[in-house]
Amino acid sequence: IITNACVTGIESENNTITAIQYQKDGEKHTFTGDVYFSTMPIKDLVGGFKTSQVPTEVAKIAKALPYRDFITVGLLVNKLNLKNQTKIKTIGNIVPDCWIYIQEAEVTVGRLQIFNNWSPYLVKDIQNTVWVGLEYFVNEGDTLWQKSEQEMIRFATEECIKMGMIEKADVLDANSVQVKKAYPAYFGSYEQFDEVKAFLDQFDNLFCIGRNGQHRYNNMDHSMLSAMEAVKNVIGGVTSKQNVWSVNTDEQYHETKEK
Repeated sequence: IITNACVTGIESENNTITAIQYQKDGEKHTFTGDVYFSTMPIKDLVGGFKTSQVPTEVAKIAKALPYRDFITVGLLVNKLNLKNQTKIKTIGNIVPDCWIYIQEAEVTVGRLQIFNNWSPYLVKDIQNTVWVGLEYFVNEGDTLWQKSEQEMIRFATEECIKMGMIEKADVLDANSVQVKKAYPAYFGSYEQFDEVKAFLDQFDNLFCIGRNGQHRYNNMDHSMLSAMEAVKNVIGGVTSKQNVWSVNTDEQYHETKEK
């Protein structure tokens, strides 16, 4: 497992990926394999091929694929001002929500995560503290993206206080994380995405999986399922990618409300 490495190039011959080039700690390397699973953004995947290997229109479409980027600010607090007014029992009697979408027009934050409710193992002192995440849907390079970590923490804390969710004195710890290309978007050149998919599908040993790997708004279950389908194909000697791309294309809603 090679970590903290950046793919810089993709080599191919006929209908086969032959090697990838990557950079780690300033040094260039080449890695070869029999099968390649790609979860990297398709915009970067196509951009990694030599110009002569990619049809001009495909390169143009891939380069213009749109994304939304993401910033999350984690705040560890003594308590939330939100009250549990439901019959659902929770540790510390905090509100039972895993996330809350923010509707207030006077703030920029889009969603509030409550990590205690995802798993008690995410919080060291589950009885007396609450870890929340304030989520911002942004574009790389915009005003919020350019804020330093401490500036973003202050900004998010002030917004949380403004909404009456916390008190400043209750903040114990904080951090901020930026995520590029968190949300593949369905506008712009995405309308011509099938041309990009057809180009990538011609490589028998390349399987595009996951949210960014398929430029599709997959949840974690869908992402894992696309990988499982790809592995089935490899084991069975199937080069078609149809079952892999078919994950999360149905119109059925996968969640049900419990009474």
